[in-house]
Order: sequence, then C-alpha cells, then structure tokens
Amino acid sequence: MKKIAALLAAVALTTPAVANPEFNTPAPVAYMVDLSSNAVLYSKDADRRMPPASLAKMMTVYVVFDMIKKGQLSADKQFTVRPETWRQWHGPQAGSTMFLSANENVSVDNLLKGIVTLSGNDACVVMAEGISGTEQAFTDRMNDAAKKLGLTNSHFGTSNGWPDNGRTYVTARDLATLAAATIRDFPDLYKRYYALPSFTWGKTLGAGKDIDQANRDPLLGNVNGADGLKTGHTEEAGYSFTGSAMQNGRRLIMVIAGLDSFNGRKEESIKFMNWGFGAWSAKPIVSKGKEVATAEVQLGSSSTVGLVAADNLAVTVPSGSNPAMTASVVYDGPIKAPIKAGDHIADLIVKTPGMNDQRFPLVAAKDVAEAGFFGRAWAGLMQLFGG
Repeated sequence: MKKIAALLAAVALTTPAVANPEFNTPAPVAYMVDLSSNAVLYSKDADRRMPPASLAKMMTVYVVFDMIKKGQLSADKQFTVRPETWRQWHGPQAGSTMFLSANENVSVDNLLKGIVTLSGNDACVVMAEGISGTEQAFTDRMNDAAKKLGLTNSHFGTSNGWPDNGRTYVTARDLATLAAATIRDFPDLYKRYYALPSFTWGKTLGAGKDIDQANRDPLLGNVNGADGLKTGHTEEAGYSFTGSAMQNGRRLIMVIAGLDSFNGRKEESIKFMNWGFGAWSAKPIVSKGKEVATAEVQLGSSSTVGLVAADNLAVTVPSGSNPAMTASVVYDGPIKAPIKAGDHIADLIVKTPGMNDQRFPLVAAKDVAEAGFFGRAWAGLMQLFGG
C-alpha cells in the first residue's frame, strides 16, 4: 500500500482538539454513520451480537433486489402461497402479517411491499420459498450475500428474523453496512419500495373490507429527507430501527435497538436523526474533478495517472468547528495498466483529532493504455537493474 502524505494543510499542531457533540439515549445499542464522508458520528455497543427481529428482512430484500438487478428475477413473477405456509404465518401468534391467503398468487412486487411496508412475516417466507424452494435454502443466499458485504458479525437462520434460539443475530454496525449497501447498490429499487407510507392488501373477515396498513418507519413524515428503512420488534429483541435520511447532500444511517416501547423507539429515532444533522456539519475540502495527487502506473502508456475527486468532497465535523486536519492518499501500487478514466483506484483519507478516519474515493483522471512491446521490455530492464 503506497501512501502520499501532507495533501491538505493542517492547522498548527497546537490547535486544541474539538470535543465531539454528545448524545444520550436509553437505547442499549445505537450507531450512526454519515455516508457522505463515512464518518462514524456515534457508537454505543455497535458490535454487540443481538437478535434482529424484523431488521433481518433488510437482508431478504437485499437478496431480492440483487436478483432483480441481475435479471434473475422479475418483479412481475408470481409466487403461490402454500397452505402450509399460510397456516404457519396466520393469526396473532405469527406477528406482523401481510394477510395473504392460502393458494393466493402474489407478485414479487407486492411481496416486496408486504415485506418492507407491512413487515409481513408471511410475505418473507412466501418470497423465500418461491425463490429457493425452502426458506432454509433462501437463508443460504442471505448468508452468502452477508459474507460478500463484509457483515462479519451477522448470521441469518430465517428470512423474517423470527426468534430461532440464537441462530439469527446481527450487530448495529453490520446493519448500517447493509443499509448503506442497499442504498448504494439499488438506488432506484430503494426509492421505489422503502418510502411507501402505507400499503393495502387482504380483506377483513366478514365485511371483506380492504386492509390498509401504515409503514411503521418512525422517521417518515417526521424528519426531512427520511426515506427508509426497517423497524423490528420481538419480546427478545425489544424495539429497534434502522433508518436513513438525506439533507443537503448528507445521508445519515442510524441504528437503534433494545428499547422497551413503540413510542420510545419513535421518540429516540427522531431525536437521534435530528441530532446527527444538527450537531454535525459538512466542511468542503475538494471540488469534483480536482486533481488531488498522481499515482504510479505499471506497464502503461504513461508512467503516472492523475487522481481526481469523483464528486464534491466534504468532511464531517462538529457544527461550528474548524478542527485540525491532515490527509493522505493510499492505493495499491504501482497500478497496473490498462486503466479507464473514472476507475476507483485510490482513496483520500482525512484524519481529524478525536474522530475515526474519513475515507473518500479517488478516480483515474484519464485512460491509460497498456504499454507497447518496447515499452514493456524497457520497463522489464529497468526493474531488472533497479531502475
């Protein structure tokens, strides 16, 4: 890993460190990250393994989104509710439900709405069985996806987070990573499904009236820019929530877990997200397209390539502060040609006293083709003789 240091002028070393804003919550577990800078704004027992309850459904949705994006599954695909599945997930003992009926045909599109908006345990199992044949086979997909995303402290034994004697567990940090990946990898699908205020499915017994259920997301309609993700509750897990909102170019993801009431979850979630936007602010450092440094290129038509910001970059700092900062560029180098303009080949790392490092992607400023025969031969000679 090659480093290029001293890219940003730092305030004098005698500058006192700025105290990070405080936040107090009765939640046993809480975590917040600013995706615009990857700054961790708050962490309270973020790596504690805990039962996810319905937050596990975020992984079920991630797997389905991934299949849709890859063309492996159509939103119009119909799955049939098996009578055995209906019996298992029917009635008050089955928790949240989409009110599916036995032998009913339901599209992937409507099942997704039933999972995300209504938190339907029945919808999750019907989706899992429709895709993989059995729920257990589907959880293998969930765990494979979790491994690829780097969720090193999570495991899924069910598609809906139903208590299973501890086989299913997550951490707040992993949940935030999963939420960020969902938003990053599937922006259109995320927007389509996660911010629905309500969804209507099923009929009441007797009168046969439509059953309309509201999204339980405590931030929707209460925090500007809120657009997802999922609530969860079981007696074992308490009341939990993973949420996201975007304001003025900053996207925050929060996780809060282990609260003892529905209203407590709502109040703490709103308070936490508002704190994240109010107590912290963005400090611009590099404009989009600006060259930050150069990187060495191996066996290329050029020996170096410029490293530019793919977007406007801003660090997250306590509101009203001007803390000391230093920065460096890191990349695995020299980078082997060919390189295409816009390839992510390096990172800008900004250090601020009292905070975790903030990391930003840097991309190639131009194409760099492979060197021709004589260029490669010359490079080999230089390497042989230490040139």
